[in-house]
Amino acid sequence: MSSSDLRYANVNCEGVLADLDLVPAAYRVLLKLRAYSEAGGLISMDQAAIATLMGLSRPTINAALRDLDLAQLLMRVRNGSYQLNAMLAPYLTVRECRAAVAKMPQEQRLDWPGFVDQYRRNVDRYQDQLEEQRRKRAEKAKAAAAADARRRTGLRAVSS
Repeated sequence: MSSSDLRYANVNCEGVLADLDLVPAAYRVLLKLRAYSEAGGLISMDQAAIATLMGLSRPTINAALRDLDLAQLLMRVRNGSYQLNAMLAPYLTVRECRAAVAKMPQEQRLDWPGFVDQYRRNVDRYQDQLEEQRRKRAEKAKAAAAADARRRTGLRAVSS
């Protein structure tokens, strides 16, 4: 089966994608992976292979995949395996396409009115998590510096 055999997709997604605030590489990665997906949207390719295919760095691919995951457009199944949102995935028949979309939770559907707002909330939660991690690292570093300073003041020179 070649990618030209995959003819059916459920929606014209450009309108929804235009409303998302994805990093620029995410759009490229999404379109490229969509072209490489199997029927139903499964993609078997690790980050290194995606980076090589796209001519982008691993950190850029990582950021793109994170954005696509936050937007529920591409989900990581396991290492080296991703799943396209059923409404973006290609299918062999219209029946397969409709069946896959019928099984989707409402909040993952691109035609759900709250889809873009949900993405923005996901991004906000992710940013909050990053800020919390930064705060904890700063507190830990400050505590380590204070402990080091206390240890240094307790040291005395040994005279001979």
